[in-house]
Amino acid sequence: MGEKSVEQPEGFGERLLGLLLDRAQQMPPQLIAPLIAEEVARIGGRDVSILLQDYAQELLVPLPGRKLHVSQPQPVADSPAGRAFLRAQIVEVPQADVGVRMYLPLLDGSDQVGVMALTLDTVGDDDRRLLRRLAGLVADMLITKNAYTDQFFLARRREPMSVSAEIQWSLLPPLTMSLPQVVVAGNLEPAYRVAGDSFDYALNDNVLHMALIDAMGHGLDAAVMATVAIGAYRHARRVFISLAEKYVFMDDAISQQFGPDHFVTAQLMHLNIATGEMELVNAGHPAPLLIREGRVVRQLESATTLPVGFGGELPRVKEHTLQQGDRVLCYTDGIIEEHVAGGEPFGEERLIACVNRLGEAPSEGMRADLRRLSHTLKRERGGRTSDDATLFMIEWRGGAADHLAVLD
Repeated sequence: MGEKSVEQPEGFGERLLGLLLDRAQQMPPQLIAPLIAEEVARIGGRDVSILLQDYAQELLVPLPGRKLHVSQPQPVADSPAGRAFLRAQIVEVPQADVGVRMYLPLLDGSDQVGVMALTLDTVGDDDRRLLRRLAGLVADMLITKNAYTDQFFLARRREPMSVSAEIQWSLLPPLTMSLPQVVVAGNLEPAYRVAGDSFDYALNDNVLHMALIDAMGHGLDAAVMATVAIGAYRHARRVFISLAEKYVFMDDAISQQFGPDHFVTAQLMHLNIATGEMELVNAGHPAPLLIREGRVVRQLESATTLPVGFGGELPRVKEHTLQQGDRVLCYTDGIIEEHVAGGEPFGEERLIACVNRLGEAPSEGMRADLRRLSHTLKRERGGRTSDDATLFMIEWRGGAADHLAVLD
């Protein structure tokens, strides 16, 4: 394989991808990666590794398995594997002895699953084309098999995880969705102890539906309440049309299940990805921040609405219009209420200052930018996250809705 032959890579590609597709349905999870390693070895590839992102989004950890090369975890922030992961691009590193180490992002649609690494003696365009397609198929298989094995979860978990955190992670949609018209990315802290925070989204036709919630309390009680809130939201999203009706349905579900002393703060949005028109209901959350050209220009205010579960009146929906390239940053109160040195809350002004400072650097894509913001905020808070602290960002890019390319 390499630049010497044009026909061989394509023929091999058909055989390799066809073999994987033919056997995927009946293949047990533990045999996927060894099969890939075997096939790559037949054309000169070696030291195949599958690296998955840990739950704290700090490391890419090797998936153990027969015939796989298991190395040390690679930092997401500063490694070739991390660059491939964050930028969703192939990264090639020439080796001191012979060959090229290739790092290929594993993309399930537009969500980054991890990275596949391997070494080839020489690399040509045919190799890159085939391996990019192979990486896409591997990512799809990992997502499919993840539904009925704990193998991938255990590889990603770097420390003990609370029951409430297990519940919350099982609720989440993919952390990133990237389309030509819109990009979304979310992040949960503390990754291994999160309880009441969660988010959800869905793109139905031209409307992006989004919800960010924070259930009162801590531990398992908060996780159970968040589960009911997200379940009610999804049901309402699939039945009702208006944003106000979603709020009412969630409010009824929480009040009937938990009584008048329990509540969930929520932020609900509709974004028309063709026009940039946004509807917002804010039920007890800090107002989202509108970011334009890397700087916070204002808060997206909305009419006062009681938290979900208090039996509030039908909420008034606030309308906003985004410009192409605008970002909307939503966050839970754990971000700004954490106490820093001296005992004062971190506060919104510090949050805005961090966003503006990071916005001065070139963007590396939504997921990379949000991850960098999350870790910067944690450092600014002295490394403490005593309450759930969640970030969720939307970038509206606009443009025609018939593009087929996936961008980030």
